[in-house]
Amino acid sequence: MTKQDFIGIIYVSIAVIIWGTIGSIIDYPLLNKNVYLAGSLGQITTFSLTGIFTTLIAIFIYKKVLTKYFGQNSNSNT
Repeated sequence: MTKQDFIGIIYVSIAVIIWGTIGSIIDYPLLNKNVYLAGSLGQITTFSLTGIFTTLIAIFIYKKVLTKYFGQNSNSNT
């Protein structure tokens, strides 16, 4: 496994944690206010939209994160 592979795995893992956290923060009050029930289409929609948003942001900032924190270009194989 190369350093870039490792960085990519860590980056995706962090993005998934952020997605789950943001989705849960949005979901919790909606469940408590009975806006929708657990496992309903509303909850699926909340987590799906949060996942799409998180994915777009993660893709957008990937190159910047690599360059700033690891001094790498996203096209390098080191």
